[in-house]
Amino acid sequence: MSVQIQVASEKHSTYAEEITLMIETAARQRGTGIAKRDPEYVKKKLRNGNAIIALDGNKLAGFCYIEVWENKKYVANSGLIVHPHYRGMGLAKNIKAKAFELSRKKYPGSKLFGITTSLPVMKINSDLGYKPVTFSELTRDETFWDGCQSCPNYDILTRNERKNCLCTGMMYDPNQPNKKPKAEREKNIAKYYRWVKMKTNKYLKKLNPMSMFFSI
Repeated sequence: MSVQIQVASEKHSTYAEEITLMIETAARQRGTGIAKRDPEYVKKKLRNGNAIIALDGNKLAGFCYIEVWENKKYVANSGLIVHPHYRGMGLAKNIKAKAFELSRKKYPGSKLFGITTSLPVMKINSDLGYKPVTFSELTRDETFWDGCQSCPNYDILTRNERKNCLCTGMMYDPNQPNKKPKAEREKNIAKYYRWVKMKTNKYLKKLNPMSMFFSI
């Protein structure tokens, strides 16, 4: 694979609109997740060196950016996206690893976290040392949670008073990284994911007993 993964800079600003379109399209296809990001917001991340971009020559192959919350207490790696033509090649894992490396370098004392409905992303996070956590352990910054408003499941988050949603929270604590063997981590993540699906389906049926079975 000829894709180059690198820390983004201002010279990559021309990809901002394409990046936001990829994020929105992927969210619409999944039926969950953050649906929109403004191109100017992405450009700011590129200028500040708080993003990872994957390029195949001049073609955009993937992207991820860093968000900082509560005066660097928390850092989130968000907007992970891979172009459909480059999926199934391990690119998402490599982009996430590069974003993790950048986050640890720039914000060594921060707790890294993310929320996701994707089992593959949960496994990638687990390999990096993340652990599943409750939403109460994540940032309380209102701006972060306001960013969920473009997700089609935002009403579920608000109904639950922001205690849980369809996403799973995961966190890397530099003082308490997940050091369990990989096989054990993957087994625990798969078990946790099944539990989340069961709870999600139970909750959605409670909201709408006539709804069809939901699959994350």
